[in-house]
Amino acid sequence: MYSNNPKPSPSIASRGSVQIKTSNERLQLVFTYAGVRQYLYLGLTDSPANRQIASAKAKLIESDIIYERFDPKLEKYKPQKSSATPKITPKITPVVKVPTLAELWEKYTQYKSTQIAASTLAMDYAKIARHVKKLPYSLDNPVEVRDWLLKKYSSELVRRTLVQINACCNWSVKSGLISHNPFEGMHKDIKRVKRNCDRTPFTPEERDCIISAFEQNAYSPKFAPTRHSYYFPYVKFLFMTGCRPEEAAALQRKHIQGNCERIKFEEAIPSDTRIKGETKTHNARTFHCNKSLQEFLLSIKPTKASRNDFVFPSPRGWVLPYRSTDGKESQVFAQFGQSRHPNVNLYSERKQ
Repeated sequence: MYSNNPKPSPSIASRGSVQIKTSNERLQLVFTYAGVRQYLYLGLTDSPANRQIASAKAKLIESDIIYERFDPKLEKYKPQKSSATPKITPKITPVVKVPTLAELWEKYTQYKSTQIAASTLAMDYAKIARHVKKLPYSLDNPVEVRDWLLKKYSSELVRRTLVQINACCNWSVKSGLISHNPFEGMHKDIKRVKRNCDRTPFTPEERDCIISAFEQNAYSPKFAPTRHSYYFPYVKFLFMTGCRPEEAAALQRKHIQGNCERIKFEEAIPSDTRIKGETKTHNARTFHCNKSLQEFLLSIKPTKASRNDFVFPSPRGWVLPYRSTDGKESQVFAQFGQSRHPNVNLYSERKQ
């Protein structure tokens, strides 16, 4: 009888059938093709459902061998990669740490360090740094920061602090450290305190008596380690020139020009930092001496003096800590109506 089924290859019996086996608890197909033992690892665990998958692949291999369409590279029979929609990993936006006000001020100070006087850096900027570090609030609470400062310090000090914080935040925005300045214009809400500048100067007679009192130790304590007379040249010089105390402290012999005919004020040493820097106005100026000042400078000039010697040194030859004379001035001034001159100091007596 004629059969509709294709005639099998005469090599079917020699090729054998495909067997399902397990290896390390995983299913594999084992068979022989063209005299070579073949192993196809399916990677499936040994379960009833997976055995059905393995059985279907085994039948497919047997069929392909019979009808001479077998893939000797076995790519056709290997487990196919899932065509399911790939798992999309959600994009995680990194959390950007917002710097604290103290961190911003530290960076701002580093930026300004080459542009301001060392004494300003050591005093004014360091003072603000201490205030900022104590703040219990962050950049997100500018109003709370302002109110906390006002409870702790005077309104004028807070106004100045907010001026600097505002400048710091403006710089931080330009530097890409923060997105906006939360303290913008906040200092303008605090009224500037106007100090009482009504100063009644000493009369010429009072001035001369004060200078004489220093020179004669009229009110110097008997057992004081340094008598008032030591500061007499310094006090008289301030009265005669009207220069700032920090300018007199920084004055060296090299600044006295000619035959004590001119004085060049170009440096200052603040008593609180002892750091030499520029004058407060950042401008050097030449002061021409009149005859009495010239004679006074010549009278206090030592026989042997180095260019770098201070004109008004401390008792130990160092920089004169001129604030130490404040108490001595008060002792002397009290004898000449200090109550009539509450806002007067030696600098306020400068020539107009």
